[in-house]
Amino acid sequence: MIAAFLLSLATAAIVGPLAGMSLDQAAKQLPARHRIGVVAYSAYSRAADLKNGVYLYPPLGIAAVICGLAAALAGHLQGLPSETLLPLDLGAALAVAHAAATAKAAPINLSQHKLDPADETGLARVFDRFALWNGVRAILQLANFAASLWATVLLGRGL
Repeated sequence: MIAAFLLSLATAAIVGPLAGMSLDQAAKQLPARHRIGVVAYSAYSRAADLKNGVYLYPPLGIAAVICGLAAALAGHLQGLPSETLLPLDLGAALAVAHAAATAKAAPINLSQHKLDPADETGLARVFDRFALWNGVRAILQLANFAASLWATVLLGRGL
């Protein structure tokens, strides 16, 4: 039980900040493009998300999937009861779904590099599509965080 608990705790510790970053981007950053314009927003995104962000987001996203899957696997190998396996399995499924949404969102955001930095129409299309997939990703990450906390609480009671 201790392995599943520690892996669930690690998942929550990773997914929580990741969900917060995606939520911040969905609720605050991306809407700002409508006030400052897509050209200015693209300059910010290129300097932040497409520079330092490429060293931050992928390791956290990969770690979230690995920890979520490992927590569920540990729970099954330890023969935990089904009421405890439910949030572990849900978290693992949400981690995979989050990775799939990121696999869709990331190339859209990266496609800014293919456009002229002054192409307002093209940039607007990119950010509209990215906003949709980032919103999906944020919802999946928030749900994964909740499932990870749920599993951690259930597992912690048994220690």
